[in-house]
Amino acid sequence: MSTGDARTSARRPALTGIRTIAALTVCLTHAAFWTGQYTDDYEGRLFARFEVGVTIFFVLSGYLLFSPWVRALQSETGDHPSLGRYAWHRVRRIVPAYVITVVVVYVIFVFRTDSSDLGHGWSGLLRNLTLTQVYGFGHLHAGLTQMWSLAAEVVYYIALPLIAWPLARYVCRDRWRPDLLIAVLVGLLLVSPIWTLATHEDGVDPTARLWAPTFALWFVAGMLLAVLGRLVRSWPAAPSVAAAVVAFAVSAGAFAGEPTIVPNDAGAAIVKHLLYAVVAVGLVGPLVVDPSDWWSKLCGSRPMVWFGEISYEFFLVHVMVLELVMDLLGYQVFTGSVLLAFLVTTAISVPIAWVLHRATSPLWRVASR
Repeated sequence: MSTGDARTSARRPALTGIRTIAALTVCLTHAAFWTGQYTDDYEGRLFARFEVGVTIFFVLSGYLLFSPWVRALQSETGDHPSLGRYAWHRVRRIVPAYVITVVVVYVIFVFRTDSSDLGHGWSGLLRNLTLTQVYGFGHLHAGLTQMWSLAAEVVYYIALPLIAWPLARYVCRDRWRPDLLIAVLVGLLLVSPIWTLATHEDGVDPTARLWAPTFALWFVAGMLLAVLGRLVRSWPAAPSVAAAVVAFAVSAGAFAGEPTIVPNDAGAAIVKHLLYAVVAVGLVGPLVVDPSDWWSKLCGSRPMVWFGEISYEFFLVHVMVLELVMDLLGYQVFTGSVLLAFLVTTAISVPIAWVLHRATSPLWRVASR
């Protein structure tokens, strides 16, 4: 998953380090799926819930990308972030590594037999290159199926200035009004449950359950953190992290749905997404408010920050690597050791991600200056 404001992350190393947890949990849940661990019991649902790493990424993006708007309002200068610079930085940060990954995966499947024909051909390539593969069934290509979340996040990148600018200019009138900011953002939290209820009605395209509004709750939660981080003086890590762990454990209950991204029952889907938000906010919140406690020091440690720096590239490549690792280990689909598949996939994906990061970082680092 993508990074947010690199300069803000640089000032708070822990906000980069937490990406390590997010990326590894996403890899673990995919290893669990491929080795057949997505059974509809508590253990299987728990393996599936490690997808919560996506929520952590979304909350981080909401926080990091909305923070410049919050800082501008606090200064009350009316000097809002440059929309052109914001857009250019997003494109340069996201697109090069993504395009390289998509093209390489399609080349691999010129020589590799796929069990399905989903997403193949020039139309499939175009869909995947433009992050429109989630709009309609049959466009998610093998080795790239995790990109549904990036397709959703890109919509948030587009929506953010469309929300932030009128919110700052006309609602807050270029003054620091956290009460108004919180009121509007709390209202925006309702987008997700309303959309979820609507897309679970008969006759609605089921792929709409993977569209951005379903997950707006997580992104807006990060935006709320950007405001609360300016108001709250203390956010103790121990109870916050404990609450996140409890929410994660509870999310594996049957009431939060079967082991899938969006459960078939609308109520279960809403509950699951709310619990994921509790997990992500519980883990990220202390890092925003108190950079000196034990949790911030752990997430800000050198190994965590190093991995966090390549977490986006790791996210891009790990599913294709996992497919190849299954062959390498001699596993048929839905068989094998989840731990071994996870460890070998991680070991191979890390150097590939590092090379991809090094190859593309000059582009977006120049754009961020």
